[in-house]
Amino acid sequence: MENECLYCTKNSTLNSLMIEIAKLKISTLYLFKEQTYKGRCIVSFDKHVNELFELSEEEVSLFMKDVLNVAKTLKKVFNADKINYGIYSDKLPHLHFHIVPKYRDDFSWGSTFEMSPSNKKELSDVEYNEMIKLIKDNL
Repeated sequence: MENECLYCTKNSTLNSLMIEIAKLKISTLYLFKEQTYKGRCIVSFDKHVNELFELSEEEVSLFMKDVLNVAKTLKKVFNADKINYGIYSDKLPHLHFHIVPKYRDDFSWGSTFEMSPSNKKELSDVEYNEMIKLIKDNL
């Protein structure tokens, strides 16, 4: 499965969905191109596993530190009212967290974030680069 996994192979599907921002302690941070939720990112574990319980205690600790660091950064730089976390892997068996800033007067406040919202919002390359720089400068 590892040789078919978009996170492991870093294939064209991955590049069509997200942009790599930075290598973290034990994971990689990506900006999700679909930006209905301003600042939505993915933190993907660097080794091919599907479940959180497959990690050693040390790996869990480092991975969660990566997730928490990203969440804290996104809340700060995008002035989010709340951060939602999604860890599913039903269709994409590789351990990764969706880190999704939410805003009180915005799309789906008070409910679970939508994985594939109908009102998809993509940005220009300049806008993606500005977001990436903002995130990197505050990690």
